[in-house]
Amino acid sequence: MTQRATLPMTIALLITTLGFATLIFVQEANSPPLIYGAYYAGTMVALYLGVRLWLPHSDVLLLPMVTLLTGVGLIMIYRLTYEVPGVENLATTQAGWILVGAGALVAVVIFLRDYQKLFAYKYLLALAAVGFVASTFTPLGYEVNGARLWLQIGSVTFQPSEFARIALIIFFAGYLAEKRDLWAATSKSFMGIQLPALKYFGPVALVWAASLGLLIFEKDLGSSLLFFAVPVLMLYAATGRIAYVILGALLFAIGSFATYLAFSHVQLRVSTWLDPWSDPDDSGFQIAQSIFNIADGGITGTGLGAGFSQTIPEVETDFVFSTIASELGLLGSTAFLLVFLVFVYRGIKISLLAGDDASKLLAFGLTAMFAMQTLIIVGGVTKAIPLTGITLPFVSYGGSSVLGNFVLTGLLLVVSEKAGKRSDAEEARYEAPEKAAV
Repeated sequence: MTQRATLPMTIALLITTLGFATLIFVQEANSPPLIYGAYYAGTMVALYLGVRLWLPHSDVLLLPMVTLLTGVGLIMIYRLTYEVPGVENLATTQAGWILVGAGALVAVVIFLRDYQKLFAYKYLLALAAVGFVASTFTPLGYEVNGARLWLQIGSVTFQPSEFARIALIIFFAGYLAEKRDLWAATSKSFMGIQLPALKYFGPVALVWAASLGLLIFEKDLGSSLLFFAVPVLMLYAATGRIAYVILGALLFAIGSFATYLAFSHVQLRVSTWLDPWSDPDDSGFQIAQSIFNIADGGITGTGLGAGFSQTIPEVETDFVFSTIASELGLLGSTAFLLVFLVFVYRGIKISLLAGDDASKLLAFGLTAMFAMQTLIIVGGVTKAIPLTGITLPFVSYGGSSVLGNFVLTGLLLVVSEKAGKRSDAEEARYEAPEKAAV
């Protein structure tokens, strides 16, 4: 294994080690940070070595970035829940979910290395996506904070929409690759926008509408936006037709207005976004405290462990970025966002290097979902857009989110392995004549 391959991983581990060391001094903590750090470091090093062994041609930067994001997230969760009554074990739970997520990534690498077989089951995966979303309306589903997003099986609770997103992306990648030419060569017109024949448009529209409809009635606004935006982006990537983006934006505007009129909780979210100061002690409390914390951080931050972001309800899930901005400042939070940007860049590069349309669309769709989720939650906590209540990938507390994003990374790795093999083979073919000539 080359020094070039191991250096990013070493840097990620050193940054996280420094963070845990800082907590030990600032919060006068004893052994727990070392335990969580050991869990995290051991898990991620073993995962990295295994992936480099199983997938030697895969992207070398994805796992170091995941290591850094999960490490900073674990630091922040421990910092926010240390000696807080009733939530002091959240860091332990998160460390356990990172271990489970690493196991899920290994399973994807081992059993889905030939990931293209998934496209043969695209319609079953579409049904599974709708089924995942609809499962919260069964007796196993339950409501938290006004949103029916959760499923409980025994002692395990999770959000099925996290996994429905991935199944839906695989469906769209397989379907759009298969019908790409038909979508590009349109024959129908709607409001001056050319559309494909109904028999080709129908499956996409049905799965899309069913997923969105169920999510809206679950009051899961964040996932609704993801389920809407990502397929539009995939459709544009597959056809290159800007008309689909225009139509998507039009439908989004109409749907958003109708949802605003129909649901009081959407009206509350919008009014709180427009003027949180009208009710800063109740409906506007979270976003107001988030803004105060971000402003308090200034350029360089208050220092790790020195902020007051515990004043924000559910800070370890929805508002963890506010803590990062508060304690690491504009410089630290900007550097942190650049890690997300590099992850997205590597995902787009994997998409461009992939050899077939379905693989390209799969990598693009997964990357677009990761990027959109990051933009939505960061935009929400900074008051750029209405708050939707989704998690910051790999960083926020939550088992479903961590597990889903590890599966997403695993799929990107297996796509990059195949693309890397193809790229290396082409490079070898070009080099062979040059060496023979010499």
